[in-house]
Amino acid sequence: MRNTFKTVLLLGAMTGLLVVFGDFFGGRQGMVIAFLFALLMNFGSYWYSDKIVLRMYRAREVTEAEAPELVGMVRSLSQRAHLPMPRVYIVPVATPNAFATGRNPQHAAVAVTEGILRIMDYDQLEGVVAHELGHVKNRDTLVSAIAATLAGVIMMLAYMARWAAIFGGVGGRDDDEGGGILGLLVMSILAPLAAVVIQMAISRTREFLADATAGRLTKKPYALASALEQLQVAAERMPLNANPATSHLFIVNPLSGRSLLRFFSTHPPVEERVKRLRALQV
Repeated sequence: MRNTFKTVLLLGAMTGLLVVFGDFFGGRQGMVIAFLFALLMNFGSYWYSDKIVLRMYRAREVTEAEAPELVGMVRSLSQRAHLPMPRVYIVPVATPNAFATGRNPQHAAVAVTEGILRIMDYDQLEGVVAHELGHVKNRDTLVSAIAATLAGVIMMLAYMARWAAIFGGVGGRDDDEGGGILGLLVMSILAPLAAVVIQMAISRTREFLADATAGRLTKKPYALASALEQLQVAAERMPLNANPATSHLFIVNPLSGRSLLRFFSTHPPVEERVKRLRALQV
């Protein structure tokens, strides 16, 4: 409940930022045009996200005959979570990690790397898979798409605002009312920065929520905590060659070996996740 409420607040903050910046720059008309452009762009990526990401990482779909323990585990957890059986994929990389994708529970896919299958015991892997199913159950792909759309609108308006400032326009407000060209430039820099920070905060909140969902689903939060610690060490030793645009999908940040700033990280610190899992009452 706490993480869900925080997500609502963050989405509300981004919406408020969009309204203020849109009104400052282009008024209602400019904001609507930017919103429609961003909506079309993100709708395409949302609708085809599973195909794009799975192809990007050369993931191979497996059957129960090929990977009986893994597919059986996904089926059992899906039934417990009252979810349709997702497709199961193996990613041919040695770095241990996992992700889920798909626009809704009926079109979901769970993917694990070859590396994670080598190092995890049954309980740890079950915790990881339950975490990914937690994202499916909580419809995090949809939440991410909404956040991306709002952030995309703000960034598009900021781009338009910078050009307007260069050519002497100040958008939908007069110089005295809106602070003139200088105010427009400041807003065009600060608004996108704030949007990205909020978008990353939403992503971190959804990770906490998926952890809690997994802990309650398996009744073994300590197993997921142990898996996260092991995955963090592996990610630091051999970061996955992942596209930054997809890093939020993975259970631990595949780019963590590159020292991303905390506020711009798609994942909360593993230490905090482990602490919350070990304190979880199931």
